[in-house]
This record gives sequence, structure tokens and C-alpha cells, in this order.
Amino acid sequence: MRLLLDTHILLWWLADDPKLPVSAASQIAAAETFVAVSAASVWEIAIKKSIGRLEAPDDLVAALDANDFRSLAITAAHALAAGALPNYHADPFDRMLIAQAREEDLILVSVDGRFSAYDVDLLPLPETRP
Repeated sequence: MRLLLDTHILLWWLADDPKLPVSAASQIAAAETFVAVSAASVWEIAIKKSIGRLEAPDDLVAALDANDFRSLAITAAHALAAGALPNYHADPFDRMLIAQAREEDLILVSVDGRFSAYDVDLLPLPETRP
């Protein structure tokens, strides 16, 4: 399985937050799963951390490496694909994740219900961790 983590999923994973659905945690932890994190998520975290809107590891790159997550760069093709998406979702970071998942044939992991309006593969997330 090839996954792309939405920003909140990444943060919940790193913090061992009980909001992370069990099915997502299981797939992320599976040895055979390829897990990607977009540069857009790292950028979003850095911005929101700098203005005090969220907490995240001080060395996010080291945290990604420690979890064997792959960094996914933003390409010109990704940018064009994000710009061409229908305007169901206004958040530019989320639109980039949708475009990247589509362009790179990745399954997007998110609890954001607005993602289902797009033609993108989503990991079903019915459960929450206790």
C-alpha cells in the first residue's frame, strides 16, 4: 500500500494521539506500507507552529526519517494539477495533497470529509482509537 498522510494524520501519528483512527495507525505501521509526507504538510506545520497554532516536533525532518516516512516534493505538475481541481475545498495545502495523491497514485489518509468530493483514492477510516 502507498499512502500520503494529511497533515493532521501526520501530527496525530507523531503525538500518538487517540484521535488517529485504528485503521490508519495499522496501515501506517505495516512494514510493507510506503508512507509519504508532502512538503506542503511540512510547510503548513512550520507556518502554524511559528504563529502558535499547533505543536509539532522541533526537528520534523528527523521525526519523518525516524518513522521511515518519505518526503514528497512539490513539482510543477503537482501545482498545475492542484490549480485545475474543482473548487470544493479552498485550503491550498489540502488541494495540493489531493493533486499529489492523484498524480503519484497514492492513497490519501485524512478524516476531512471534503476530500470525498474529489476523484482521489482515500483510506476508509471508520474507527477511532480508544
